[in-house]
Amino acid sequence: MITKVSHFTLFVLDQDKAYDFYVNKLGFKVNTDAKMENGFRWLTITPPDQPALEIALLNPLSGMMKYDEETTNAFRVLLEKGALGAGVLHTPDCRATYEELKTKGVEFKGEPKEQFYGTEVILSDGLGNWFSMTQPK
Repeated sequence: MITKVSHFTLFVLDQDKAYDFYVNKLGFKVNTDAKMENGFRWLTITPPDQPALEIALLNPLSGMMKYDEETTNAFRVLLEKGALGAGVLHTPDCRATYEELKTKGVEFKGEPKEQFYGTEVILSDGLGNWFSMTQPK
């Protein structure tokens, strides 16, 4: 029986920019930032209130990923279009967090709106991934 998720991956083309966005702008914590002998970088972050959940910020174009050329090109196109990595980020105050993150340069797809499940706004990491930032009812 599976009892929990310990890691999942967000693909990014630039791990330094991803580090800046998730750590310096969103406030996630770095769990591991290590380079292997072949230059592969294992970078994982955790949400502040979920230290057991590691999010690996990996570059699918690195040689370690071992994708064929067609797959590598597809990743590049999808990430450049901002078409990967949907998720939901919870916040206790969507409107205040929206204002705070706007001042840090976070890109939003509009302003917070009331939905049947709470207050929500869509944001982009600028690296190909997007998220619903939600204050649940």
